[in-house]
Amino acid sequence: LFRSKKMASTIDKALGNTEVSLNMLKVLAENSFDSILITDATAKGKITYANKAFKKLTGHDPSEVVGKTPRILQGKGTDKKVIERLSVALKSGGKFEGKAINYKKDGTPFIMYWRVLPIKAGKKIEAWVAIQREGSVI
Repeated sequence: LFRSKKMASTIDKALGNTEVSLNMLKVLAENSFDSILITDATAKGKITYANKAFKKLTGHDPSEVVGKTPRILQGKGTDKKVIERLSVALKSGGKFEGKAINYKKDGTPFIMYWRVLPIKAGKKIEAWVAIQREGSVI
């Protein structure tokens, strides 16, 4: 607990003012090796942001996925039990971590490991962020 509290304090200090915070987060998201996807907090969960690593992972250009849902990555091999677990986590406002077979734009299956976390303002969830990476194909 002490380490996480200390880490939060360090992050708060590093983020400083709003302009610095926004610029720092943009640099982190755009230069991450991991795919980062942000969806709105509505029941539809539409994509509002995808970084460059998302294109490398999935073949989908970020500009063509905004307004769609992450279900565009699912297909016949996607484990419905994992998706149900994700759905329960989203409805309860909790965190999620899992892996599933997803599909690239060209239809190629791949194993995707991902974490989904709520972005909150106070106690209200404003959006969800998914951090994703590819695992080895079965």
